[in-house]
Amino acid sequence: MAIITFWNSRREETGKTLALAAIATYMSIEHNVKNLIVSTTDREDKLKRCFWEEKKKSKFNLGIFGPNANNILEKESGVNGLAKMIRSNKITPDIITNYTKVVFKERLEVLLGCEQPGKDDIMQSYPDIILTADQAYEYVFVDLDYNVPTEVRQKILEKSDIVIMSLSQRLSSIETFLKKKEQDPLLKSSKTLLLIGRYDKFSKYNSKNITRYLGEKNQVLTIPYNTLFFEAAEEAGVPDLFLRFRKFIDPEDRNAFFISEIKRVSENIIYRLQMIQAGM
Repeated sequence: MAIITFWNSRREETGKTLALAAIATYMSIEHNVKNLIVSTTDREDKLKRCFWEEKKKSKFNLGIFGPNANNILEKESGVNGLAKMIRSNKITPDIITNYTKVVFKERLEVLLGCEQPGKDDIMQSYPDIILTADQAYEYVFVDLDYNVPTEVRQKILEKSDIVIMSLSQRLSSIETFLKKKEQDPLLKSSKTLLLIGRYDKFSKYNSKNITRYLGEKNQVLTIPYNTLFFEAAEEAGVPDLFLRFRKFIDPEDRNAFFISEIKRVSENIIYRLQMIQAGM
């Protein structure tokens, strides 16, 4: 069982959340294990759009007995409900699934973020939630948001088995990472993998050149820009798309590179976990 955290150290768009959605969905389909995605955002949740259509709020949600029961359950789902369980000291590994939304039964579930900006008490509960979930799921994929308080972010990163550091393909992003790497032991750690989101293989800042520029031993991982995927991520179509992608076997297909790179990321994660667990 392992905690795999995706994060970036700058307030910039790197495709981090969509990269996590792609990798977690792919690994859930290809491996017969139970996985969990944990969102830590307190803003609009991109992960939710990847998997479910937005429900229209009914104007008639009040009955003679007060708010509709379904609305109460909705508010108590996700990390909001689990944070209350932690404060009551009632959280257990088995109970987490009661607060998740299912993508693939017994394969992939999602724990949505708090959706209440400024709720620091809920943010503080993330490390306990993630560590508890690690006892119940094979892989816990954490989408670590920049709005999470610094001390909470550090706890999550320290407890993570693998950290996927998300960069953009911009030179400024690469140079900033290089400076931070000299000062931050985590970025030099064997548990940290580098990933370029929304990747354009025709850019001069391609994976091989970035790897060489950063002095990395292993080639930087990528999630290529793919039109079908980015459209599906806006239309709750990611699960169906990856099921369809399983049928793509023609190497000349326009989606072949996207799938091959996702497979490479997944294999690197599994291999690095094995190396770390073996103490190498």
